[in-house]
Amino acid sequence: MTEQKTNTPIIFAPETYQYDKDSLDPSKVDKDPIKQFAKWFEEARKDPAEDLPEAVNLATCELPSGRVSNRVLLFKELDQRGFCIYSNWGTSRKARDIKSNPHASITFFWKDLQRQVRVEGDVEFVNRETSERYFQTRPRGSKIGAWSSPQSQVIGSREELDNLVKENEKKYENKGDKDIPCPPYWGGIRIVPLEIEFWQGRPSRLHDRIVFRRKNEAAPWEIVRIAP
Repeated sequence: MTEQKTNTPIIFAPETYQYDKDSLDPSKVDKDPIKQFAKWFEEARKDPAEDLPEAVNLATCELPSGRVSNRVLLFKELDQRGFCIYSNWGTSRKARDIKSNPHASITFFWKDLQRQVRVEGDVEFVNRETSERYFQTRPRGSKIGAWSSPQSQVIGSREELDNLVKENEKKYENKGDKDIPCPPYWGGIRIVPLEIEFWQGRPSRLHDRIVFRRKNEAAPWEIVRIAP
C-alpha cells in the first residue's frame, strides 16, 4: 500500500554504528555450511560479550493468507541434516503456520562478532523419541510450564495461568523430575536448510555475504557471494 502523506517519525535512529571487526572470503569458508555454522557458533559461545548466542529469530508464514509472524526462541541442537528447535506445537501461532506451510527461516545475530547467519528451509518434526530425550533435560519448572500454558490462546488473567501451573504442580508433586512426561503436543522441529547465508559486517554497510544454496536436500551446495 502506498503511503499517502509524509509523516514525522516518532523515533529516528541515525546511522552511527560501524561494522569493522572482520571480513569473510569464500576461499576461507568451509565447503560444508553445517561445519561453518558450528565453527561460528562455537566462537559466539566463547565470546564473553555474546551472553545468549543461541537466541534465534524464527519466521513462519500462514497460507493462504500469506501473513508472516516471527518470534525469538532458543536454538537447541544441530545435526548433519539441520537446525532443531523445541516448543509447543499444539495451539501456538507457529504451529498453525507450519501446518499450512512447512517452510521457515531462522536468523542468528551476534552483535559483538558483527555476524549474522540466516537459514531458509523445509520444516519437519523430529521423532517422538528425540523430543522426549530433550524434554528430560529441561528444568522441572519448564516441564510444568509446558503442561500448563495453552500457548498463544487468549487467557483472562495472569491468575488463570498461575492456577494452571498450581494444578500441574499438585498433579506431579509426588513424581521426580525424570518422571514428568513430555506433553504430546510438545517437541522439536528440524529446519532442513536449502539456503544458508553467512554475513560479516563491514564498514560503510558494504558487508560480506556468502551464501550456500541447493535445490533440495539431496542436491550439492552452490557457494556464491552476493552484494550487500
